[in-house]
Amino acid sequence: MIASVFIGLCVLLAVAPLRRGGVLGFMVFMYCFLASELPFLALYYIVESTAQGAIQGNVNTPMGWAAVGLAAAAVLGTAVILARELRAGAVLDSALAEGLGTAMVPRRAGRLPWARILICPVLMRRRGVRRVANISYGDAGRHNRLDVYQRRSPVAGAPVLVHFHGGGMVIGKKNRESLPLLYHLASQGWVCISASYRLRDAAQFTDRLIDVKKVIAWARQHGADYGANPDTLILTGTSSGGQLAALAGFTQNDPRFQPGFANVDTSVSAVVYLGGFYGFPGAAWSPLEAGAADAPPFLIIHGKNDSVVPVEYARQFAGKLRRESPSPVVYAEIPGAQHAFDRFHTISFDTIVTAIESFAAWTVASRDGSGARARRRAS
Repeated sequence: MIASVFIGLCVLLAVAPLRRGGVLGFMVFMYCFLASELPFLALYYIVESTAQGAIQGNVNTPMGWAAVGLAAAAVLGTAVILARELRAGAVLDSALAEGLGTAMVPRRAGRLPWARILICPVLMRRRGVRRVANISYGDAGRHNRLDVYQRRSPVAGAPVLVHFHGGGMVIGKKNRESLPLLYHLASQGWVCISASYRLRDAAQFTDRLIDVKKVIAWARQHGADYGANPDTLILTGTSSGGQLAALAGFTQNDPRFQPGFANVDTSVSAVVYLGGFYGFPGAAWSPLEAGAADAPPFLIIHGKNDSVVPVEYARQFAGKLRRESPSPVVYAEIPGAQHAFDRFHTISFDTIVTAIESFAAWTVASRDGSGARARRRAS
């Protein structure tokens, strides 16, 4: 009964979370995160615990039958979660078509790694991809390290994707989030970089933005050593890492944030904002308050059930970009997705990976074609 109550409440909050933000929203996120992102594991646990109870004869009591009823309700809840995940592809296709129009590179549907999703969602490595870890890019020790993911048989002139982790700028690791994305794009010939940056009280926000610029500068100066051509360079980030990526896109080549390397090109081709944190309204470092007149193309993806950063913030940001930026804006709300939805192999996130691949291919094609950013299609 205890197990049924625990998993039942977990599934309930995954299906219908309290999307309020703040401390309560974070507590809800922490409690229901695994059921929300790994419903198959929740389903396996429900079936196994119920079967154990039946084998041990614990079902033939009122309490036992109540536990079975709760387990059945939890199974229905996981079915709802899975049904929502399966809708992610249609949502992303619609968002890409609306944001990029006829120039869209079609998303490669039906190529999900089902074995990993069903059996081992934490397995990230791929045989054809190698990771070169802990390369120094600055003078802040372990806080200025990056990992490079590249195909073992690299092709010269590969485009670059750079990722920054989340964690509220207090915690976080460069080898924890968006690994399915990094390994997948690297297997397709991209050079992917995941970088750490200064955290906690060791740095001000400006220092963290400078770290982001240093990573871009490192890619420009050393990318060729790994087969990269950083003429196409996409920034992406999770939660607060997305906030940093967005602000770096808004401040391209701004000398205020490039002390000692002001002459290095820190422009970016596009930004992918994953389950982003948007700062606090009115705050100096909120992307909602920053000027976006020269923003690059943006792909914004947010979980509709995000209880840490309510989806309304993402909607406000997408609306701001569409009003102020001449570049394409693709915005998608993923049904049922919580905060930090990029941690494991799941139906929804691996579908998101195919959408990011499509957006990235569009970015390469638009730069290789006319050399100018495609204009947002008139609404």
